[in-house]
Amino acid sequence: MRIPHNEPLESVISDGQPARKPAPVRASASEPERKCILSGEHDTRAVLLRLAISPDGVVLPDVLARAPGRGAWIGVSRAELETALVKGKLKGALARAFKGVALSIPSDLPDQIEAALTRNFTDRLGLEMRSGKLLTGSDRIAENARGGKVHWLAHAVDAGTDGSRKLDQAWRVGEDAIGSGQQGITLPLDRAALSVALGRDNVVHLALTDSASAQRIDASLQRLLHFHGTAMPEAAMPDGAETNEIESGEGAADSAAPLAATTN
Repeated sequence: MRIPHNEPLESVISDGQPARKPAPVRASASEPERKCILSGEHDTRAVLLRLAISPDGVVLPDVLARAPGRGAWIGVSRAELETALVKGKLKGALARAFKGVALSIPSDLPDQIEAALTRNFTDRLGLEMRSGKLLTGSDRIAENARGGKVHWLAHAVDAGTDGSRKLDQAWRVGEDAIGSGQQGITLPLDRAALSVALGRDNVVHLALTDSASAQRIDASLQRLLHFHGTAMPEAAMPDGAETNEIESGEGAADSAAPLAATTN
């Protein structure tokens, strides 16, 4: 299998809206890029999703890129992946990536990937909550937002319009960003899913009071939203952040350094 040369790729992930937000976080010049086997596009491991194979040859998502042995990387949306599955393009691309290995591609691979990306995002939320940097509860969020202490704001997909609008307004006031259109992100999760993930009752709105935490959450969320085929609205995206729009198509395979099979 041919292994493409790794070249530095600048990845921009920052937290920020008008005023107090930190500068973008960029990948180091030595960070290798990977190539999507379906689109041929290159990006960093933090953006693409690694596919690994189990000992019995089953193709599995490896969101944390820790599974041992060779891997193949994809950066397409769910709809593009499903099309590639139906047309046999994914099978062909994987056959080239894992040359000589008998492979089994689960029919529910898109579901597995979405579940893995969702869990990765909610696990990150849980880590930030345990560190004391994630806020829940409208009153608490509003107080911190008006005080200019909120660096990231999000709402459950089934959040009430009035409640979300009031918190968005409080955030803009705290950031001296009235009229900017800055608003919280509508997550692809409802309050029930967020409540279960965080072990709290009725989690509808979320906020982060630490800029580095916001950067980590944004990175995880962007991967999930991209797989959904959506992106954060411009008014809610961090300053300098880039979306990674990838068109479907076939490309060459990539390999990964030895990294236990996991879908976390």
